Amino acid sequence: MKKLVTLLVVSLFGLTALWAGGQGESAGASSAQSAQTTAPVTIDFWTTQTQSDRMATIQVLIDTFEALNPEVTIKLVAVDENDMATQLNTAAASNTLPGMIECAAENAVAFGSEGLLDSESITHLINSIGKDKFYAGPLALNESSTKGSYYAVPYHGWVQGIWYRADWFEEAGLNAPFTWDDILTAARYFDKPDQNQYGILVGTKADAYTEQCFTQIAMANGAQLFDGNGNLIFNSPEMKEAVAYYAELAKNTPPGPQGWRARDYYLQGKMAMFFYSSYIMDDLAIEENAKDSLTGDNFADLEGKNFDPELVTNTRLASTITNTQGAGYGTIVSLAIPKHGDAAKAAAAEKFIRYLFTPNAYITWLHMAPGGMNPVLKSIAANERFQNDPKGIFKHYGKEKMEEIISGLDKIETFSIVDGKRMAAASSIYSKQIIPQMIYKITQEGMAVDAAMTWAEGEMKKLME
Repeated sequence: MKKLVTLLVVSLFGLTALWAGGQGESAGASSAQSAQTTAPVTIDFWTTQTQSDRMATIQVLIDTFEALNPEVTIKLVAVDENDMATQLNTAAASNTLPGMIECAAENAVAFGSEGLLDSESITHLINSIGKDKFYAGPLALNESSTKGSYYAVPYHGWVQGIWYRADWFEEAGLNAPFTWDDILTAARYFDKPDQNQYGILVGTKADAYTEQCFTQIAMANGAQLFDGNGNLIFNSPEMKEAVAYYAELAKNTPPGPQGWRARDYYLQGKMAMFFYSSYIMDDLAIEENAKDSLTGDNFADLEGKNFDPELVTNTRLASTITNTQGAGYGTIVSLAIPKHGDAAKAAAAEKFIRYLFTPNAYITWLHMAPGGMNPVLKSIAANERFQNDPKGIFKHYGKEKMEEIISGLDKIETFSIVDGKRMAAASSIYSKQIIPQMIYKITQEGMAVDAAMTWAEGEMKKLME
């Protein structure tokens, strides 16, 4: 194992040397680079990538960076995402903040709002890389309440959208499902329950999948849970339209309360569209990964089917949905520098982050989870090495589709962040699954939209009190 890691370090060192010689894309100059550190400096790097194989890959990147920058030592520390807030606040209280952290963008905004992050260093880094090189959505999710200032730099994320049978749409002469009207038209057209075929999969169970499907629909209509001052604005005309529209879509979903598992219908050729994240990419492309969705074990009306190698070719993704505005959905993981007051540590952290954005280091990181970790830099989405992932997933999609899928990051939004502020109550509403319960009441119990929304608003107010 040690020999393998050594070989990986040597390989990455060579690739990085090529980049430094002008063979790749520069991540931009930095103050950390211009002020060469002469005294040795050690920083802790807290990562939420706690799996052993991912930790090993990150350590290889660290070893390579240290070989190029012998004055800097980086200690890798695994921290569970759920423990990050507690540990960071404890470290702040004891004046032992790490040199840099990796965490969800929502957490970064919360930490930044509490004054725990060095937004000045991060904003300088983003500006020197070039804001136009990033997809707009990930940057917006990391922006502070001061326009143009950032708490953290986005690094990777997954995107959600509507995966659809492009061949069916073309044969039927229907528009691709990018707008509310076209989505509903197609859902109704392809819904043929008497032939065991359904128009679309949207969540109707009281679970997280339903929340994710609904959030993108609601955002496409400009609906929000809170305004910039933290006031609950759930029961708005925009939200009511979104709930009513979602209820119509649900009529074209397989019967009974359904969640992500109903993707089986799509993989067995019995569904035209389904909401899912980019984590589905390997299931569509590789037979071994699709096996659990090709059986008759999960649904009585599905007998099972052999893997369709043409399905990935015939599938496209509508990553941005539009009604009154375009909306994407997903999760962004960011890198941040805590405000520990040590200029040398801040410079070292900025230098390491910049290294992590060099193409070879960046792609090595992203390949830890193909489809689940997508680049926030536009140029990497089209990079040939990025598309040559170790599992061979991306080659089934090709350059055009890959850019199409990842472009969903451009419009990514969340209920949790409004005007550079994290709405803590949004997380509580999410954890209590109030919105999915509301959807369940409407789609499975027949409750009227107005009554269900009044119930949901009441539950939200109870939490906030």
